[in-house]
Amino acid sequence: MTRQKIQIKKIDNIAARQVTFSKRRRGLFKKAHELATLCDADIALIVFSASGKLFDYSSSSMHELLGRHNKLPEVNNFCQPLSQMEKSVCANLREEFAAKNKELRHMKGEELEELGIEELKQLEKLLEIGLNRVLETKDEKFLKEIDAVKEKEALLMKENQRLRNRVRALNRDEQEQQAVGVGGSSLGSKSITSNSSSSPNPSSQDCDDISLKLGL
Repeated sequence: MTRQKIQIKKIDNIAARQVTFSKRRRGLFKKAHELATLCDADIALIVFSASGKLFDYSSSSMHELLGRHNKLPEVNNFCQPLSQMEKSVCANLREEFAAKNKELRHMKGEELEELGIEELKQLEKLLEIGLNRVLETKDEKFLKEIDAVKEKEALLMKENQRLRNRVRALNRDEQEQQAVGVGGSSLGSKSITSNSSSSPNPSSQDCDDISLKLGL
């Protein structure tokens, strides 16, 4: 059996109306989700039932989408008909914009065939002035970089000199400690030798005493 086409009008039966509202609401939110996913669209839906209950759906932040919606009237104000003065100002701005674009293309070396001799000479002067400014700016930047490198070099030289002085001081301290150690050991050996030579041999003294007693 084919589905019968439902006449679009208010449903008098309250129960049937509530069932239809629930089904159509879910279908509407489903279609909104499909549209947002397939077309990368930002969608916000707000639905109030007959009893005043709120149902909503948003593909992203509902707050952000409502903020964008609230800004639309301010944007639409620009779409209102312009006055004669505003039209003339817009026309002048368009002409100036077109002239600046053409001048920029000429500066790039494009569409030079439409220029005359005098215009080409004037363009050449403008290019020379611009080139001189570029060269001056480049030279200034080079000089600044050179000065910065020189300052860095001076700092490195100072740091190297400080490290050399520190290494020399450490070497002197080490040499002095070694000299003190060698001097102390030599003095100790001399004192031991003198003590051994000055102290009498106890065995020789005993022999002398025995000789005297025997009358030898």
